[in-house]
Amino acid sequence: MKDKVLFPERYKMVFGTFVLAMIVLFDRILLSVAKDPVAESLQLSDKQMGWAMSIFALGYALFQTPAGLLADKFGPRKILTAVVSLWSLFTALTGATWNYISLLIVRFVFGVGEAGAFPGMARAIYRWIPLQERGIVNGINFSGGRIGAAIALPAVAWLMDLFGWRLTFVILGLVGMLWGVVWYWWFRDDPRDHSGISAKETDFIIEHTEKEVANTVKAQIHLGKLFRSKTMWLLMGQYFSSNFTFFFCLTWLFPHIKAKYNLDALEAGFFTAAPLISGALGNWFSGFLVDYIYKKNKMTLSRKLPAIIGFLLASVGIVAGAYMETVTPAIVFISIAVFGADMTLSPSWSACVDVGRQFSGAVSGTMNMAGNIGSFLTALAFPYLLDMTGSEIPFFYLAAFLNLIAIVLWLGVKPQLPLDLTL
Repeated sequence: MKDKVLFPERYKMVFGTFVLAMIVLFDRILLSVAKDPVAESLQLSDKQMGWAMSIFALGYALFQTPAGLLADKFGPRKILTAVVSLWSLFTALTGATWNYISLLIVRFVFGVGEAGAFPGMARAIYRWIPLQERGIVNGINFSGGRIGAAIALPAVAWLMDLFGWRLTFVILGLVGMLWGVVWYWWFRDDPRDHSGISAKETDFIIEHTEKEVANTVKAQIHLGKLFRSKTMWLLMGQYFSSNFTFFFCLTWLFPHIKAKYNLDALEAGFFTAAPLISGALGNWFSGFLVDYIYKKNKMTLSRKLPAIIGFLLASVGIVAGAYMETVTPAIVFISIAVFGADMTLSPSWSACVDVGRQFSGAVSGTMNMAGNIGSFLTALAFPYLLDMTGSEIPFFYLAAFLNLIAIVLWLGVKPQLPLDLTL
């Protein structure tokens, strides 16, 4: 192994997961941008498009815990390569759908594939990233998703103008497959097995991660203990609320803003990119805040305070944005809401690694499963509540209420107490 390097290998790993997060959200938001041409081509109603958007979240949610278990058992090198290849294939196949049922099937399997992304990243972080760096690393990774989605909004509108919606899905599917090839070639599950890492960096990683990483004993998880854990249910509940708010940006924000303020597709793309950039800033700020407070020897506060501040901002911003009569102030308040919602991500995933330890993939996957049940319901709640009430206002009040409930849930979380999940 090399003794001196200019750029630590673990930072290269973080760059790889940052790019992956960009691809995850880039692919996920495609159907929202392509809503009108897809609906016209396949002759679908708004409610049917709601199901097409939400069925992804259902597949994504249901396979979170299995994907986390697989990441813990087989390692993030193999699992991330496999799941990225799977969802990239089905991203491309979206362009070949011919009716409502085929679209539902393809989007469901696409969600199944993406289910392994963030649990796999969590497992990689557990082995490669020291405790005092995990907050900012989680913030960087989730900001990658927001930046990817923000780029996707105008970029996909432009690509569809050039190539049509079907070929656009194929082109973007190929990008994910390329990432999988590079990841499998470069990454190793144990940093000690990486030929490019220095002895000094390896020692630093082992010294500043959980001690059991250095002498990992293969242990089996007790799923009964996992689902009987109060901490697990609190983390699941608060993440449900976070995703309920954010997934609106990936599904209905673009068509909502486009229709309400009479914008063309490219204008709507640029406006709706702003909340996603705000989300990236929220991730960076929260990641910094998590690590800053942690270094003050206030580990529990470092998880709770950023999350509570974030949920408060989200609840205020989401309601205020609903009452704006012009697009610019509406986007400003929605951006505040997304900044707040994304402030909750770094503490949430850091807490999963804290309490999950060697089972961090399963714990983070289970939390993400609950969160994406929230995503599933968001994509359906907006069109159905709009149809029932004739107004989008009830949806935004529901989102605000869930954010306030999440604050109460975080008060009960104890990230300083690892879960006993072994058989």
